[in-house]
Amino acid sequence: MQVTFQDILDARDRIAGQVDRTPVRHSRKLSELTGAEVWVKFDNLHYTGSFKERGALNRLSLLSPDERRRGVVAASAGNHAQALAYHGARLGVPVTIVMPEGTPFVKIEGTRRHGAKVVIKGLDFSGSTEEAHRLRDEEGFVFVSAFDDAGIVAGQGVCGLEFMEDAPELEALVIPIGGGGLIAGSSVAAKALKPDVRIFGVEAAMYPSFSMRRQGLKPKCGGQTIAEGIAIKAVGDIPYAIAEPLIEEVLVCEEADFERGVAFFATLEKTVAEGAGAGGLAALLAHPDKFRGMKVGLVLCGGNIDARMLAVVLNRELVRERRLVMYRIIGDDRPGMMSRMAGIIGELGGNIIEIVHDRLSLDVPAKGAEFDILVETRDGAHAEEIGDSLVEHGYALRR
Repeated sequence: MQVTFQDILDARDRIAGQVDRTPVRHSRKLSELTGAEVWVKFDNLHYTGSFKERGALNRLSLLSPDERRRGVVAASAGNHAQALAYHGARLGVPVTIVMPEGTPFVKIEGTRRHGAKVVIKGLDFSGSTEEAHRLRDEEGFVFVSAFDDAGIVAGQGVCGLEFMEDAPELEALVIPIGGGGLIAGSSVAAKALKPDVRIFGVEAAMYPSFSMRRQGLKPKCGGQTIAEGIAIKAVGDIPYAIAEPLIEEVLVCEEADFERGVAFFATLEKTVAEGAGAGGLAALLAHPDKFRGMKVGLVLCGGNIDARMLAVVLNRELVRERRLVMYRIIGDDRPGMMSRMAGIIGELGGNIIEIVHDRLSLDVPAKGAEFDILVETRDGAHAEEIGDSLVEHGYALRR
C-alpha cells in the first residue's frame, strides 16, 4: 500500500487548525558543535509533546461513524498513545492503550490524563501489540497501529511537508526510525517538493530493525534503550515499502550518542528532547564527517522524557566532560583527614558535591579508610590539576 503526496496534502487539510505547525529554526550552536549547518523542527512543542499528533488525528478523522462508536485500541510506548488519547477525547472516540512494562511514568500518566484507558501488558512493544490485537478481537475495537497504517503515514508526512516549506534550502533530512511512519511520510513529502534532498534514517543499536531488514537479515533487537520511542523490533511493512527506496542510508547510533544528543539539546538549544527525539543530533555527533558543511534538517520528534532520566543524562554528560569527577583516596582514619583533603580541593576551586567515607572495604588497612569525593570541576584540565595536587600532598589517589 502506497501513500502519495496528494494523500499527505489531504491529511494536511484534514488536520489543519487542530494540530500545531511547529517551528523550524536554524541553530547556530548546534551548527558550531557538529560542523554542519543545522535546522531543527521542534516537534517536541506539540501539545502532547511529540510528532505523533498529525498521524493520530488524521487516522481518527478517517473512522466511520460505527468505528468511532466502537472505539480504538493501540499498542504504544507513549507518544502514539498520548496523541490518540488527546484527539480521541476531542472527537468523542473511546481509546484504549496497551503499554509495555517499563514505559516511562511521564508517558503513562500523560496518556491517562488525556482520558484513555491504559493497560500495562507485555515486556516490549511486540508483547503489547499482541494484547492490543486480543482486545480488538474480543471487544470489537478498531486497531490503530502506531506506524503500519496508510492514514498514520500520510499524517506524519505533514511533518516533512512543513519542514521543506519552511527551510527549502535543506540538502538533507535526518529522521529517527522506529516503526517507520515518520520517515516514510516525510520522505514522500520532502522528495515531492525537492527531489534531490537526501534522506538519512537513525536507529538505536539495540533495535536496528530497518537496517537489518534492508540487508536481508533477521533483526536482533532487545535491551533497555534511552530511545524507547524507536525501540521497535520490526519496522512496519507499509512504511518500509514506502521509505526503503527513498532513504540513502540508515545510521545506527549507540546509547552514548543518544545521551549526548539529549544533553546538547538541553544545554545548547535550551529545549527538552527524549532519547528518540535526539536521534538526528545523535547521528550528526556520531558521524560528523558525513554531514560537515551540509545543510541538514533534524526532526526533534519528541520531548517526553522522564524528569529523573533527564537528570541522569545531564549528569552523565558532566562526567564525560570531566566536569563531575570522583576522586577515590585511601588514607589514615584520623581526625582532620577529611578537612585537609577538602581544603586542597577547595583552594583549587573544586566544588565538593558528595563524600562517602568507607571503613569496611577489605582492601583498605583496618586503621585506614576509603574516601570517595565527588567534585564539580571546570573541565578536564582542572580535574587533572586537583588530582595532581592531592598526589603531591601525599594522598594515595585512585583515579
